[in-house]
Amino acid sequence: MGLRIILADDHKLMREGLRSLLESEPDMTVIAEAEDGISAVKLAAKLSPDIILMDISMPGLNGIEATLQILAGNASIKVIALSMNTERRMVSQMLNAGVSGYVLKDNAFEDLVRAIHIVAANSIYLSPKVSEIVIKDYVQRVPKEEFSLISLLTSKEREVLQLLTEGKKPKDIAVIHNMSLKTAEAHRQQIMTKLDIHSIAELTKFAVREGITTP
Repeated sequence: MGLRIILADDHKLMREGLRSLLESEPDMTVIAEAEDGISAVKLAAKLSPDIILMDISMPGLNGIEATLQILAGNASIKVIALSMNTERRMVSQMLNAGVSGYVLKDNAFEDLVRAIHIVAANSIYLSPKVSEIVIKDYVQRVPKEEFSLISLLTSKEREVLQLLTEGKKPKDIAVIHNMSLKTAEAHRQQIMTKLDIHSIAELTKFAVREGITTP
């Protein structure tokens, strides 16, 4: 069967195109597709793939949080970020989440195949543009304070934050995460207290800036 791969991307056409291309490779098999981060986490736990190609901007649970949860459950899985995003903060957060590769969607398919083989061999692969970003980031030594606010939130609070800024109400969040309405509302209040932000509009601006969600 060769390398067992899960595709996680909220765009069906992208998944279909990638599946077609990857399955033309003799040593690669796409075993499942996920349309959002929550599905990716569940499929990873169920199927234990060799590699997950992970989009970053997905509804419900973004690629950063999904990667953190997947690797917390099974550190042997290799995650490759597959994105159009070259914003430094986003690249840094995906690398900090533990991805083994970062490939830009506008790169040639051969670049992705190369990345999969390199990552499968326990090495790191970054597209050339991403490598430049990482090197500049290292040279400039981005202040840790830039990431201090988001680090105040727990993983669950970051999930709730994303859902809040995507327009979900506490009652919706309670259903999605199988928690009581009281617990969902407590998470919302805790988030606002920790961040000292007290409106959904401001929370949304913060979440977009931190890469938790997209505009």
